[in-house]
Amino acid sequence: MADSLSWLCHLPAKTSSQTVKERGKWGSKKEFILSVAGAIIGLGNVWRFPYLCYKNGGGAFFIPYILFLGTCGIPLFILETALGQYTSQGGIMCWRRICPLFEGMGYASQMIVFYGSISYIVILAWAFLYFFSSFSGELPWATCNNPWNTDACVVLNNYSTNINWTAPVNASSSVIEFWQRRVLNISIGIETLGSIQWELSLCLLLAWTICYFCVWKGVRSTGKATYFTATFPFIMLVVLVFRGLTLPGALHGIKYYLYPNSSRLADPQVWMDAGTQIFYSYAICLGCLTTLGSYNKYNNNCYRDSFYLCLLNSGTSFISGFAIFSVLGYMSQKQGVDITLVAESGPGLVFIVYPQAVTLLPWPQVWSACFFTMIILLGIDGQFAGLESIMTSLTDVYPSQIRKGYRRELILLLICAFCYLFGLLLVSEAGAYILQIFDHYVCSGPTLLLMAILQSVIIGWIYGAERFFDNIEDMIGYKPLSLIKYCWLYATPLICSGTLVFLLLRYTPLRFNNSYVYPWWAYCFGWFLAMSSLSMIPLTMICKVARGKGTLWQRLKTSSQCADDLPRTAKEMTNFRTSAAVSEDGRNSTI
Repeated sequence: MADSLSWLCHLPAKTSSQTVKERGKWGSKKEFILSVAGAIIGLGNVWRFPYLCYKNGGGAFFIPYILFLGTCGIPLFILETALGQYTSQGGIMCWRRICPLFEGMGYASQMIVFYGSISYIVILAWAFLYFFSSFSGELPWATCNNPWNTDACVVLNNYSTNINWTAPVNASSSVIEFWQRRVLNISIGIETLGSIQWELSLCLLLAWTICYFCVWKGVRSTGKATYFTATFPFIMLVVLVFRGLTLPGALHGIKYYLYPNSSRLADPQVWMDAGTQIFYSYAICLGCLTTLGSYNKYNNNCYRDSFYLCLLNSGTSFISGFAIFSVLGYMSQKQGVDITLVAESGPGLVFIVYPQAVTLLPWPQVWSACFFTMIILLGIDGQFAGLESIMTSLTDVYPSQIRKGYRRELILLLICAFCYLFGLLLVSEAGAYILQIFDHYVCSGPTLLLMAILQSVIIGWIYGAERFFDNIEDMIGYKPLSLIKYCWLYATPLICSGTLVFLLLRYTPLRFNNSYVYPWWAYCFGWFLAMSSLSMIPLTMICKVARGKGTLWQRLKTSSQCADDLPRTAKEMTNFRTSAAVSEDGRNSTI
């Protein structure tokens, strides 16, 4: 992508006299903390963690979750944040300076972020549509008197299992019909693309416009935007938690959420779910943390910040479970059905279960608007963190060309426009099918696990874990916990390798709603998306080796050496002075 945009760097000669702008730093430590918090705390904390906890043994799920957090999540989080701060470079240039042979890691991560930017913003378009629909006199998904409703539509709130009521044949709830027939207007398959839904396309345009103006001035605008976008979701979450806990049946839902079932720990899938959730919610292996860390001052305590941010992330996941399952418990009691029939994960929780739940509350429009405001802001944060990562990486590759005039703003505008135009496919009638392909193949567990393994090996074994520890010590003033170093060397690559093998052995072809089977070309498109990013790693290695001089081993050794202009630690400076003094003494004695 960097090469395809390089033509923008060669503008007419009259602009050549413009001065190159400074790379910039965070205006304050708060901006860094809020930006990273916004990037890592997203929809996965709200719609995935609570369900996985309930599904995989309640409180017992915390055992594998904490294990993966300690051996993979926190060590990789520290690695990426410290790497950005030490090199003061984004997701691509940091690897070129640390280990040029693996510069393709940066290109791969930015391609993953680019694909994710195209696809995940569609969820914001859905959320905006629900948000605007919340301001109607009666919530449109709470009735069956709408043009999109079928004869089989029923309003579940009007019935309870305590009443002698029989559902019509093939009955569907008003909430599901609003989701499937009004929002998605879903076709029979990906082969039937259908028309673009103009309302969703306008919501998508609104989401891209907000993201553009949050990122267009770099960290100056990104840092300021997070004062609102990163804090307001926490306020909404606290409000929803307190409201949920005061509802009848809330304790019933909390019991299902946290009741420990230790027998579930014998199921390997529980451990896999814990591992993939860490990668899903911590934004590791995507280059975003490296980019955000690169704007820190050299002596910022990124090590301590990483621990606090990881604690905040997992704590938010845990607290959000109370907001979700307290409402599900109320919903279960109100409708007289078991909570297992209403507990879902993913889009089903956000766009079916919770909209159904708010119809049972007093002032449903207010709670619906609050909930979808939280969803929108959680998604916006992660979206413009990804955009900032892409722009920082491009700017670091072509600093003297892009940091002039309004070139950065122009390139960002072109990227947003291209992503919006491509994203129109995702708001067509087949959009849900296309989105699942992006989600399954681009940002899935195997892709991120492979990136994590390579990251650990590069820093731990090629650059040197002890050497990187010295770099961190030079930045923060003390040595980090030795356990982190051993995780980079052994625990993280071994655990990630085992998880990757397990996922590959249990691979099954992707299905939509566990029923629809994609055509063969859709699977080929998915694998193309996955391999187009990962292939950047071996392709870059081949190019580096081919351009080198000497034998193959000499070329590999040379291309694995870090840049000479990286900051030197106090220990390295002492060794340099000692060796220089010895050389000088040797020359004097010879004379």
